[in-house]
Amino acid sequence: MLCHNLAQRLHPFYFDERLSVEFTPLQLVASVVFAIAVAHTFLTKYFERMAHIYPRHVGVFHLLGEVEAVFGFWALVLVLIMAVMAGQYQAITYLEGRNYTEPMFVFVIMVVAASRPVMTLVQDSVLGLALRTPMHTRMALMFLILFLVPLLGSFITEPAAMTLAALLLRDIIFNQHASHWLRYGTLGVLFVNVSIGGTLTSFAAPPVLMVAAKWNWDMVYTMTHIGWRATIACFINAAVLVFIFRRELCAQPFLHQTRKREVPMSVSLVHVLFLAGVVVFAHHPVIFMGLFLFFLGYTVAYKAYQHPLILREALMVAFFLAGLVVLGGMQDWWLRPALLSMDSTLVYYGATALTAITDNAALTYLGSLVDGLSEEFKLSLVMGAVTGGGLTLIANAPNPAGAAILKVKFSDQSISAKDLLLAAFPATLVAIVCMRFI
Repeated sequence: MLCHNLAQRLHPFYFDERLSVEFTPLQLVASVVFAIAVAHTFLTKYFERMAHIYPRHVGVFHLLGEVEAVFGFWALVLVLIMAVMAGQYQAITYLEGRNYTEPMFVFVIMVVAASRPVMTLVQDSVLGLALRTPMHTRMALMFLILFLVPLLGSFITEPAAMTLAALLLRDIIFNQHASHWLRYGTLGVLFVNVSIGGTLTSFAAPPVLMVAAKWNWDMVYTMTHIGWRATIACFINAAVLVFIFRRELCAQPFLHQTRKREVPMSVSLVHVLFLAGVVVFAHHPVIFMGLFLFFLGYTVAYKAYQHPLILREALMVAFFLAGLVVLGGMQDWWLRPALLSMDSTLVYYGATALTAITDNAALTYLGSLVDGLSEEFKLSLVMGAVTGGGLTLIANAPNPAGAAILKVKFSDQSISAKDLLLAAFPATLVAIVCMRFI
């Protein structure tokens, strides 16, 4: 009540009951822990360097330098604080009340999408298209991976698209000769394009999915209001990056040898069916986890056509997202008033900025809880949330998946949050122009 009365005194003429800010001491502590976790993501490079300076504690510093472990680590800290402040029962009840479907889904979709039969099918398809273009093969591959694959995320989900694109970049484009800014520029465009590229449908991008049922948005609506703008932005981002780095991409010839397909088409199609089943039942963990167990059995039965599954990488990404679910669940006391204090224009830019420090799906979910929003406000909120989805690792759920796959190609095997922000900023500006002014 004290915060409520204070808000009325500070805003006597413009006070809105929906904008009142009331919070408990535990919520305030949770927000402080969340802020520390966000700051930690920008310091992972520092901890990796400390691991080399102090080899006696190399294990601790490597743990703190793993960006996928950051939010899980601070979620544990929050739960321990909650147990002290509110009691063990309250802490357990809070954990059990959170929805972990998305982390579980991302884990499963990463493993299935990154399996050898699926990757062979996608790689052969992308390479076949690249060889038929008049451009240099490496340029054509880069363009197709950064433009076509993110748009494919509208149908196979963004985490699957991110996994496929990251693996293709790692295996085909990135090599020991790739420059620092080619790596980061590619990563920035990939993150931005995947975030906006999933908006052609109403079920693939988490920020859209959170509001689609509540606001009665179907595939036609998202494609005609957001998707076509996103397609233009993806095209421009991919084309500009390829043009800027055309000399570096063409410096080394792409060596392609015609070979017999190592994985039978029938095996690849079975994997695609598993992938499709997981996508269709993305909101039903009982079903998609069951399919995943069948998938694991199938890979053992046909192990001659498999590579080791990326179980560790997928588990780390799921751990990251689960930590974000735990930490993010206590941030609505300041996020919702921040959003509702804006008009439709300001909420677009506000959502773009806020997305950099919290998951974009959380922003749209909070907006879906409020009644009486105008259609313009709803569109601005969702478009802003997807526009800012490439600025940081935590801005969009699939980003940690891409980072986990590609970080082996970066110095110290870690990704600098500062360099990612700088690299993704131009692509984000392109998305802003396409979303707001076209």
